[in-house]
Amino acid sequence: MSITIFWHRRDLRTEDNRGLSEALSLALEVGSQVRPLFIFDRNILSHLDPEDTRVPFLHSQIKTMKDTYKSWGCDFAVYYGDPLEIFQRIITQHPVKCVVTNHDYEPYARERDEKVSRLLKSKGVEFKTFKDQVIFEKNEVLSDGGKPYTVFTPYKKKWLSQLSADLLKEQSVVKKKAALMLLTKATPLPTLEEMGFKKTSFAHYPPLKFDKKMLHQYGEKRDFPALQNTSQLGLHFRFGTVSPRTPVKVAKETNDVWLSELIWREFFMQILFHHPRVEKESFRIEYEKVEWRTNEEEFQRWSEGSTGFPIVDAGMRQLNETGYMHNRVRMIVASFLTKHLLMHWLKGERYFAKKLLDFDLSANNGNWQWAAGTGCDAAPYFRVFNPDAQTEKFDEKEEYIRKWVPEYQSLSYPKPMVDHKMARDRALRAFAKALKGKEA
Repeated sequence: MSITIFWHRRDLRTEDNRGLSEALSLALEVGSQVRPLFIFDRNILSHLDPEDTRVPFLHSQIKTMKDTYKSWGCDFAVYYGDPLEIFQRIITQHPVKCVVTNHDYEPYARERDEKVSRLLKSKGVEFKTFKDQVIFEKNEVLSDGGKPYTVFTPYKKKWLSQLSADLLKEQSVVKKKAALMLLTKATPLPTLEEMGFKKTSFAHYPPLKFDKKMLHQYGEKRDFPALQNTSQLGLHFRFGTVSPRTPVKVAKETNDVWLSELIWREFFMQILFHHPRVEKESFRIEYEKVEWRTNEEEFQRWSEGSTGFPIVDAGMRQLNETGYMHNRVRMIVASFLTKHLLMHWLKGERYFAKKLLDFDLSANNGNWQWAAGTGCDAAPYFRVFNPDAQTEKFDEKEEYIRKWVPEYQSLSYPKPMVDHKMARDRALRAFAKALKGKEA
């Protein structure tokens, strides 16, 4: 009997999974069997720190899925290596008819999938992909002129106008599981150590849950870091441990502001898809002409949380210790690096990429460019967050600051590393000069 492979990537769940559901349906139609698999991609993992805390989360989720498949009488094949080499080996050894997976939109993923597709087709194996990571993708939300949006508000209006109940229907898997390949001999799960990673004592992985009471208050309380009135589901969106349909349904029932945030996620994804160059350069290319500063000592102070600005330091220490930073504070620390210290947004974006549990390239890139004023739909360059004013507005009792910077009122706490007015004026001059081609 021929085999249909379902390749899990950013969809680490066995329920409400579009590609898996389609693979099972296809197998039932043609009398094939589905073998699910996952590849720990060496091309990605080789760039990570051995103590990266996201890899143990990923590993634990794969183990959970393996247990689920086993309870269904099926093995979940897990590999470590280069995807192209692994598929070359698989199709040589097994009667594979088709490989099914869900779309991925990041530049590396698209390049990888193109190589895998060419290999499979050269061997007479079909490669089918489906939309599962988002509600709308690629060219599904376009302006009336047929072009991708580069401004959020009209994109959001069109997105909402096209949303329908059919798009939010659960993609059934359990009812079709008879098509799964029966377990004969279980393949072992590669250990963290075998892949060059260490087990971590870090255990603060946000649970996958929807706190509807919190979400009802999301619009009013989301900007106050001491309250933690945010969903903290970013990690689950990143690895697809939750279907994109579920949170949208919950948001429609609870809070339009949170729904808007979910739409921002898709907006940034389509920006990266249509403009892959933004991974490494400003969307507004003219901002590359800004005379960005490079000062490793200042960057180190920012990254370790010793700038002398308590709200900035609190955010960076929270990030370094927990892999998370409150959303409002992310904007403050990004503005500080790009405006107060006048350093290129990519330097901060890459630091976040190493540290954030919920790192997602499109969202991280989009939000950093928003803060820097260089993005497609960004805060204007002359918007420079005043850390003290932000503290007064969103952490008036300094509860968040006292939690992460307990020594901030002592003699041991450093003086502000830069004067706010001087830094603001310096940034405005640099941006104006780059945009106008002359001294401001």
